[in-house]
This record gives sequence, structure tokens and C-alpha cells, in this order.
Amino acid sequence: MRKRYDFSSSVTNPYARKLKKQITIRLDEDTIGYFKELAEAKGIPYQSLINLYLRDCAQAHRDLKLQWN
Repeated sequence: MRKRYDFSSSVTNPYARKLKKQITIRLDEDTIGYFKELAEAKGIPYQSLINLYLRDCAQAHRDLKLQWN
């Protein structure tokens, strides 16, 4: 290893703002099952599919419409 490194010509990581943060979330088993089946049909991991769905909702500023019966 060198004693010193020159970072004067370094650039910011363009993907740094897209890094993911691990969290714990409680979901119903049937909800997880739904996304697992859909993800298998699409050929992607189910957690990635859930993330894509939530990101789409956030970017579109979708509002949740609740009806209590």
C-alpha cells in the first residue's frame, strides 16, 4: 500500500444516490406470495419487484384511497 494517494482528479460516484438501504418491514404472507409469483413470472427477485413497484408509486405521487367497511 502507498502511504499517500492522489484523489485530486477523482469524480463523484454517479450511482451513490441510488444505493439501497436495508430495512425491516412487516408484510402479509399473501402479499409476499403475490409478489413472489409475479417476480418468478417476470424473472426478477421479488424484493427488487417490490422496490420497483414502490418507486413507481413514489415517483407518480400516487395517493392511497382507503375504504373502511
